[in-house]
Amino acid sequence: MSRTPNILLITTDQQHYAAIGRKTELVKTPALDRLADEGMLFDRAYCANPLCSPSRASIITGQYPSMHGCWTIGTKLDEDRQTVGQLLTEAGYATSLIGKAHFQPLSSLPDQTSLEAPPTLRDLDFWRGFSGPYYGFEHIELARNHGDEFWAGQHYAIWMEEKGLSNWRDYFQDESETASRLHSWDLPEQFHYTTFVGERSVAAIEAAVDADTPFFTWASFQDPHPPYLVPEPWASMYDPADIELPHMEPGELDLMPEWFRKTQEGAPDFSAWQETPFQNHGFESHLIDEQALRKNIAVYYGMISFIDHEIGRILDRLDSLGVAENTLVVFTSDHGHFLGQHGLIAKGPFHYEDLVRVPMLARFPGRIPAGVSTTAMQSLVDLAPTFLQFAGLDIPLDMQGISQVSTWKTPSTPARGHAIVENRHQPTKVHLRTYVDERYKLTRYRDQPYGDLFDLLDDPGETHNLYDDPSKRALRGQLAEDLTNAELRREVSKYPRIARA
Repeated sequence: MSRTPNILLITTDQQHYAAIGRKTELVKTPALDRLADEGMLFDRAYCANPLCSPSRASIITGQYPSMHGCWTIGTKLDEDRQTVGQLLTEAGYATSLIGKAHFQPLSSLPDQTSLEAPPTLRDLDFWRGFSGPYYGFEHIELARNHGDEFWAGQHYAIWMEEKGLSNWRDYFQDESETASRLHSWDLPEQFHYTTFVGERSVAAIEAAVDADTPFFTWASFQDPHPPYLVPEPWASMYDPADIELPHMEPGELDLMPEWFRKTQEGAPDFSAWQETPFQNHGFESHLIDEQALRKNIAVYYGMISFIDHEIGRILDRLDSLGVAENTLVVFTSDHGHFLGQHGLIAKGPFHYEDLVRVPMLARFPGRIPAGVSTTAMQSLVDLAPTFLQFAGLDIPLDMQGISQVSTWKTPSTPARGHAIVENRHQPTKVHLRTYVDERYKLTRYRDQPYGDLFDLLDDPGETHNLYDDPSKRALRGQLAEDLTNAELRREVSKYPRIARA
């Protein structure tokens, strides 16, 4: 086997940064705990955008959504965008993406076509004949759905049929249905998409090892994204009575933008912020019965433990193939998730740490120290340049991320002192940007007089917005200046200047 390092990226979808065993004792994640013991745990990792498509596009391009163009879900990342998969493929890597891509929307138009939209989504003959290249990955096996959503299809459906589940459609919604099952799913575990991602990721790695080729494999799990639905034994693995519910401090939303408070109404009107027929994520009532919330969280944890089981399968196979010592393994999620914190559920234009921070672990024996936890700041936009440097390749000038190789080897030398999180649903009130440094977090809203300012040291729960506090005006001004400078610093160009004119 070539000593060129292998790279294994493992991601989940919408996992709270504390929903791993090293952060929350109740959550059983022995495989992730193993990665923490054998590698590095990052306490301050942030997404580039707290929505799936833009965040995932940032992972593979090393660019922020405002630059790569996939600025929210329901938009497309252009196929001609340079990606880390493409660069590693050109360098001789066997590149594969297994599971969720979500670089394209669930609808298709002549000027914004989508392979991830109906009817192509369920055209199994098409997917039998197409396994790449796709956004630079030479081999793909995709699964688009969450839970029993209608969007099941692609390579996942072919896999179910090959496994003997010819009636797989019976376990998923009809196109006309709108409500999902909740909690315990009668789909057998061996046909679940989490099993699919684990099994097929192993197969992609095995193929590369058999060919004596370095590999870059992205094992992209779809859960623990809602709906809160998973087969047994995972659905009942956790007792709802054991769940410690978050709570809201009295009045903590009073100083936040108005739409934060509206989430606590039974039938809120968000029309003042709606400028298209598509509802913004999170613009709905977030009120939920305590018993239902406990059960949702219990199943959410079960989904994570199921994924961890499959991660364990992948790690064990690296060991048995004899390639673990030469493989960089990175685990993270595309963005976070609300489990009742601040009275919120799932996601939306609410840039609390619960949503914009992500879990992150990295292991590379002999290169990354083992058993280390660090507060050195990370951003998902940094993954592409970091992978390229570990592979010994040049980092393109138009990648906005910062290589974290030096920090991962020596965490006392942080590569960045801040992170930026974008979020643009609409061009006015729902267009926000967050700047967060080692202590403070500032969020500005386009064309609006309000904002968020939190002292994460004195107020880690983010319950007291200091934005309009007269005693914090100087601090707010300094952070605004820091944000402006950070924006200037992340301007990049594909080409260097080579002449005087």
